[in-house]
Amino acid sequence: MLLRTAWRRAAAAVRAAPGPRSEAPARGLRLRVVDNAPQSAVPSDTATAPEVESVLRPLYMDVQATTPLDPRVLDAMLPYLVNYYGNPHSRTHAYGWESEAAMERARQQVASLIGADPREIIFTSGATESNNIAIKGVARFYRSRKKHLITTQTEHKCVLDSCRSLEAEGFQVTYLPVKKSGIIDLKELEAAIQPDTSLVSVMTVNNEIGVKQPIAEIGQICSSRRVYFHTDAAQAVGKIPLDVNDMKIDLMSISGHKIYGPKGVGAIYIRRRPRVRVEALQSGGGQERGMRSGTVPTPLVVGLGAACEVAQQEMEYDHKWISKLAERLTKKIMNSLPDVVMNGDPEHHYPGCINLSFAYVEGESLLMALKDVALSSGSACTSASLEPSYVLRAIGTDEDLAHSSIRFGIGRFTTEEEVDYTVEKCIHHVKRLREMSPLWEMVQDGIDLKSIKWTQH
Repeated sequence: MLLRTAWRRAAAAVRAAPGPRSEAPARGLRLRVVDNAPQSAVPSDTATAPEVESVLRPLYMDVQATTPLDPRVLDAMLPYLVNYYGNPHSRTHAYGWESEAAMERARQQVASLIGADPREIIFTSGATESNNIAIKGVARFYRSRKKHLITTQTEHKCVLDSCRSLEAEGFQVTYLPVKKSGIIDLKELEAAIQPDTSLVSVMTVNNEIGVKQPIAEIGQICSSRRVYFHTDAAQAVGKIPLDVNDMKIDLMSISGHKIYGPKGVGAIYIRRRPRVRVEALQSGGGQERGMRSGTVPTPLVVGLGAACEVAQQEMEYDHKWISKLAERLTKKIMNSLPDVVMNGDPEHHYPGCINLSFAYVEGESLLMALKDVALSSGSACTSASLEPSYVLRAIGTDEDLAHSSIRFGIGRFTTEEEVDYTVEKCIHHVKRLREMSPLWEMVQDGIDLKSIKWTQH
């Protein structure tokens, strides 16, 4: 509420400023027109012009949290929000048939992106639900013979919480550490597999540091040891090439809003041959082959399918564009500022997720200073906590550096101008905040901060 009031005051100040006014908004800020007047459903000749309020909005550089809806996806969805509103599970009339046809086409589009059979795609509400179905569903189905699971310390919170929930049910979970690069040690994975291991869950691309795990090698190890392999690919699907058969993936979680699709929809790939069995988490009408009961929301799955099709067509172009912008951002910041650390492996890395630590600067202070750029200091799911990121702690980052990290997200619609503006503002504010820092002053005087013994008063 306070933030919204601040933006309104800023906008009012811009409008009230004397002198000639430019039509274009200030650089780095997008102008959004908000109509606050009540609207009548019936047009009237006597209606007065609505009061229009101009609100300045920040640039968007947080695509790991969510992506904007691609206009082509919206175009595909609109008919199913307005005209084709039938329940896709209604088998007795045309309204149901046309919605079912659209749902099955979307299933085909999702399957095509990852090299799967459409019958292996189950629609869900998002990657969180998909992860829950994969981990809890497999573990509970095979619990009579297998009571052990393996995951990593840098997984998404919904994976870690699902594993903790299973531990409370009597399962044993091994949380593999990662190397300083953020990548797991394959030998440690092999050593951790036991005769009663039912599932290994390792995410494809990390949502905080962008590290890519060796998914094909992990799939090969799991296949040779007859253990099911699940990967949370929310940050990877549509961005890097994935093939569930070549990589020997048995279960995969997919999210709609990470690939320029709508929020509230996702999918889980569950292999049919050899068949992976899961225990359903939710009871109901038995939709989605009994694995996910509930009416499938046709407009949302149509949007997910369209997003997957667009991603498949444009993946190569998007990757080149994002790589170019990522290199531009990192080079400019690194060349202009000393003591900046890039977190995660620079080689095995998705370029659109850049996590930088600015030594001797508090990350939250920098985020507040960069108020005209929408950024984050880590996962949106844990951003309410002031604790340093558990992902950065897992890769051995010092606590002070972990507190000074900022995640820059570059996506399909990011422009060179937006990157340059973000870099310019970032460099300016880091220099300003360091000048205010007594720690920075001590470092400039040649004092080793680690040799100092701090005392409490």
